[in-house]
Amino acid sequence: MSTIDTLPPLREVIATHELSARKSLGQNFILDLNLTAKIARAAGDLSGADVLEVGPGPGGLTRGLLAEGARRVLAIEKDIRCLPALAEIASVYPDRLEVINADALEFDPSGHLSAPIKIAANLPYNVGTELLTRWLEPPTWPPFWSSMTLMFQREVAERIVATPGSKAYGRLSVLAGWRSTPRIVMDLPPQAFTPAPKVRSAVVHIDALASPRFPAEAKGLSKLVAKAFNQRRKMMRSSLKGLAPDMEDRLIAAGIAPTDRAETVDIERFCALSEILRKT
Repeated sequence: MSTIDTLPPLREVIATHELSARKSLGQNFILDLNLTAKIARAAGDLSGADVLEVGPGPGGLTRGLLAEGARRVLAIEKDIRCLPALAEIASVYPDRLEVINADALEFDPSGHLSAPIKIAANLPYNVGTELLTRWLEPPTWPPFWSSMTLMFQREVAERIVATPGSKAYGRLSVLAGWRSTPRIVMDLPPQAFTPAPKVRSAVVHIDALASPRFPAEAKGLSKLVAKAFNQRRKMMRSSLKGLAPDMEDRLIAAGIAPTDRAETVDIERFCALSEILRKT
């Protein structure tokens, strides 16, 4: 598939608009429309959904999402240089693409989207983890999105899907696994990007659950898990010292041995401990 619409190839778009990727913005562009279409398909059926895309750049994934039938795409782009290229895409897909020039960390997209909503993005490396954490930690659940299909460095992707006992298991694993089902659906080598990053990348698909797997209050659980994994080599009784005067008793009540380390504690027991700390 050398083309998916009447627009020029991405390499030509980048040359025309002088869109050299900027490291300061965490930009790494995918130029292969076969690949961007494959990522769009990994998001599932888009025909009845609005899609939020962060960091579209020259619009490779944007074109894939629209070609795969997204009802509407809301693209949040911080780099003003990319706006003319995205405007050309909007002209080919009338009333289906809205482009907002904004910082995704400071912009609330809720007023621009209608349910069901999916998120699909080749996230800028420098803000990807922070955006994911925000989307996983809304004050109410279920969230505004039904699924997310996101590109990360392979190391980050492995942390999102990791299970207890593995070196990659950490705060992201707990937050993602508590209220959603994450899985890696695609691997990408550095050569898939321009410029080529020094690391491999992966696409993670995350389906939101209707309700959390275990009872817990989101803010308290997030604080607990962050503290536990901040000193992951320490025993839980040491890493959580200061949260309560009788911390060892509370750990035991949650089914956690005081000598356990955070990487061995599953989501259910983290939730149990969070509730014990909240209620006592």
